Amino acid sequence: MINTLKNKLSNYKPYINGHKNMKKASVLIPIVKKDGSFYILFQVRSKTLRSQPNEISFPGGKIELNETPYDACIRETCEELGTFPDNIQIISELDLLITPANLIIHPYVGILDNIETLNINKDEVDHIFLVPISYLLKYEPNYYNNEVKIIPDNNFPYDIIPNKENYKFGKGNYEVLFYKYNNYIIWGITAKILQNFLEVLND
Repeated sequence: MINTLKNKLSNYKPYINGHKNMKKASVLIPIVKKDGSFYILFQVRSKTLRSQPNEISFPGGKIELNETPYDACIRETCEELGTFPDNIQIISELDLLITPANLIIHPYVGILDNIETLNINKDEVDHIFLVPISYLLKYEPNYYNNEVKIIPDNNFPYDIIPNKENYKFGKGNYEVLFYKYNNYIIWGITAKILQNFLEVLND
């Protein structure tokens, strides 16, 4: 038994409990240098998309079967912004983000060397805009806490757990942030990933 366990775990790479039943995505925080200053590139999703139309996001999307998060980040960025891998310099992966909607996001930060050659995929991206990193580092976002709680299934077996129907399930908070730049509102998942990046810079 012990030898079998050692063999099975010899190359085991811990990840996230339950990840096989969760959706997975990768995104890129694209840094752009312009006129001697550094900016973050954001994209506004196409108005015709079924999911989150007209919202602000980073380039990225679903990690396909047998694809690494890194490869998905590069592929999705190229598809959405109309660029090529040699134009993207990945610097580092940032903290994983797990949402209450069972989504695991792998964020990366990297350099877009040349944005003049971008050929934006209008089916997915309405337009892009740049925000100075210096502005974001000084900006204090608005925070809103949302309650996350368990709603048991209609057939939940209360009869086999302590306290039956009076069992007290734990509750959690899901913080939502809002950044404003000109007429743009950066919020939700994009804002949480942005906050993580800015915290690294401020440390």
